[in-house]
Amino acid sequence: MAGRINDDDVKVVRDAVPIDTVVSEYLQLRPAGGGNMKGLCPFHDEKSPSFQVSPSKGLFHCFGCQEGGDTIAFVMKIDHLSFSETVERLAAKAGITLRYEEGGYNPTHQRGERIRLVEAHKAAADFYVEQLGGEEAAIGRKFLAERGFDQSAAEHFGVGYSPAGWDHLTRFLRGKGFSDKELLLAGLSQDGRRGPIDRFRGRLMWPIRDISGEVVGFGARKLRDDDNGPKYLNTPDTAIYKKSQVLYGVDLAKKDIAKASRAVVVEGYTDVMACHLAGITTAIATCGTAFGTDHIKILRRLLMDNGSARVIFTFDGDAAGQKAALRAFEDDQKFAAETYIAIAPDGMDPCELRLNKGDAAVQDLVEPRTPLFEFAIRQIVSRYDLETPAGRASALDEAGPIVARIKNGASQHEVAVQLAGILGILDTQFVVKRVAQMARWARDRGGRGPAGPASSSSSSASSSSYASGQSPALSGPALNLRSPAHRTERELLKLALQRPELVSPAFDAYGVDEFTAPPYAAVRRAVEDAGGAEQGMASAPEYLAGVREAAPNDAVRALVTELAVEVFHGKTIDESYAGEQLVRVRLRAVDLRIHDVTSTLARLGTGADHERHQAVQNELWVLQQYRQSLRNSGAAAL
Repeated sequence: MAGRINDDDVKVVRDAVPIDTVVSEYLQLRPAGGGNMKGLCPFHDEKSPSFQVSPSKGLFHCFGCQEGGDTIAFVMKIDHLSFSETVERLAAKAGITLRYEEGGYNPTHQRGERIRLVEAHKAAADFYVEQLGGEEAAIGRKFLAERGFDQSAAEHFGVGYSPAGWDHLTRFLRGKGFSDKELLLAGLSQDGRRGPIDRFRGRLMWPIRDISGEVVGFGARKLRDDDNGPKYLNTPDTAIYKKSQVLYGVDLAKKDIAKASRAVVVEGYTDVMACHLAGITTAIATCGTAFGTDHIKILRRLLMDNGSARVIFTFDGDAAGQKAALRAFEDDQKFAAETYIAIAPDGMDPCELRLNKGDAAVQDLVEPRTPLFEFAIRQIVSRYDLETPAGRASALDEAGPIVARIKNGASQHEVAVQLAGILGILDTQFVVKRVAQMARWARDRGGRGPAGPASSSSSSASSSSYASGQSPALSGPALNLRSPAHRTERELLKLALQRPELVSPAFDAYGVDEFTAPPYAAVRRAVEDAGGAEQGMASAPEYLAGVREAAPNDAVRALVTELAVEVFHGKTIDESYAGEQLVRVRLRAVDLRIHDVTSTLARLGTGADHERHQAVQNELWVLQQYRQSLRNSGAAAL
């Protein structure tokens, strides 16, 4: 039996693989000051970056969900691996040979399940690539050539061919030491009458890689008329492959998506190939499913989800493509990025466009043309007779709620004006007011209706009136201005509303739970929903209007107004003063977390699971080091 991995080797692995390099495979990181990096947390859904990485310390910590640790802890968490599996994976990446105590080595059959499944897929991908050059695969090479893809293109994307026999791949992988159980779990084989047979037979094969570049599944295209299966057959959901959480081509596109703050969403494998070969290296596609919430989370982390980012959907011009575009619009408001739709005038997809009109036509197609909201509105409006008052009124009733879903108040107003023009309604203000009314109704139906009367004194206001409609995390003690913590939180919110240039972008990385007074937590949430304090650096009136519109009820809306006009306590309001408030609020949040983690450590005792105990100790150490850094360096440590 293999022993545990040598402790010295674990340390070598931890030091050899830079944490920022590993984390950057999953999300975009930007400078956060003090040598740290920040990004959108991959472990919880957030709109402003609260996830920080310290390359010099080899540590990460999220101030939103409190996940933290070193490189090994990050990979364990994000890829759902055990400690040993993670060390083995990182060691392989760094070219480090591991030693195992008790004199053993790590035999193949004892490697972790996920690593074994990934290894099986890598071996399968190599097998399929080799088969593409054979005589039987001539039909596959012809398919590629007819769509403008030569051998180098196939090699770049790892395209292969699955032989038409029953068990060619299964026998090959058995010879590599993989068990039948592993092949069935991987989705590479399936049960036959006399044992496992190949799942994919006689098809063109595209390897589907996760964001880190590991092959986790395949997309298989039918080539022959006597193949009774579907046109495209994908790997079934397995321990390493979930089609709703994978984007084809993201491993190739992720760096350029982050660099350009642009992503192009196409419909198929050949469309991704065509776009990349035409110079659109930010193209990705879903794998046999509609573009959904989990796909958005992946893109948001790569785009950093700022207001200047763009997501461009290129759907076919047919009815199915238009339906897909409308489905995409359903999730549009989950992006902070601007979303567009691009449909070729003649209805060709990017692959057909490149083949018929060349690379330049593909490049021109994905230049932002029509905002997604405008496309959705026009699709709805087109069903009504706008020549009659009744038709215009009915169209407004259906299209109005779509505009009302736009969270940013200034944007909602602008789109409402455009809607009036599309409908041909001359009284623009009527449409604007109607949309605003629909927005209020939608909030009320969602349980975020007006709260009861609040106390005239901010120092004794009831927390429930502010937390109405919010998550349970906003419940807590009533506001008391005599509390130094609450007073500092109030001052920081005033800075975020009145002088955002002094606290941005650091403020936007602060989690809602760092504001311990529920009313202030509600205001922080409103700032976040309005796009963050960075929005205030462009236009103060629009920014404050957006924050007020994002408020869940009248009580929070009133508090936003109050904080936006209240005088500061400090004599000189500058970067130094803003830094003090930022540090005080963060320090209190860190102190509270240290108290919680210390209590957890005490409860675990000495008999706890070693890895769990080590993880808690590691988090405590990270927090203590960060607290010391805040005290020593002030705002520079944020």
